[in-house]
Amino acid sequence: VTHYAILSHRWSAEVGYKEMTRLMKMDERKRNEVRQRSGYQKIIESCKQATKDGYEWLWIDTCCIDKRSSSELSEAINSMYRWYQNAQICYAYLNDVSEPTFPTEQDDSKYGDSGWPEWFVRGWTLQELIAPKEVEFFNRDWVPIGNKRCFATTLERITGIPCGVLRGGLAGKHLSVAQIMSWAARRKTTRVEDRAYSLMGLLGVNMPMLYGEGKKAFQRLQLEIIRVSSDQSIFAW
Repeated sequence: VTHYAILSHRWSAEVGYKEMTRLMKMDERKRNEVRQRSGYQKIIESCKQATKDGYEWLWIDTCCIDKRSSSELSEAINSMYRWYQNAQICYAYLNDVSEPTFPTEQDDSKYGDSGWPEWFVRGWTLQELIAPKEVEFFNRDWVPIGNKRCFATTLERITGIPCGVLRGGLAGKHLSVAQIMSWAARRKTTRVEDRAYSLMGLLGVNMPMLYGEGKKAFQRLQLEIIRVSSDQSIFAW
């Protein structure tokens, strides 16, 4: 069994698979441009943390998926929940937190409309909070500011996810589809399709990716849930 750490973060100026694999073949000007990006610093800092914690392997979505291949991207999205679940630890990088402590109170002046760091209002980070056994939070300077077990009651207040799920995952909880979907209701995704795709792992369904289908993705998700489940709460959505 491969023991590995995994990163959860809000995307910004990232470094992709193609750039990462060709970094040493680039001319110096291009290589320096890539290394200046916040996404490159994220890779370096999370690698340092993984090494410090004794892991030889770290998985990061930005540079470990070749998005030029639609089949690889589809497989990755359908496997994502399992990959986060199987990681020994997940590093959650909160790029908009400058304090050396975990934010426990809403602050609109710092974080905008939701009053919480952006990581807590994005679609994909919902499964990245629930699936891993351990989630360690870091501020923008990579200072550790707490983990999901210690801050489970605060996280329940922020996300609506019960402490029992935060501490022990979804297994054996008998949660309704409507309840799981309610946790995602106020979260945002850059692409409309990702509102549906980011819920597949949490709801235990698989389906092919069709970027460009827009809101039909959510209809397909609902149909897939109905096909594999007898849970009537789906009709609340």
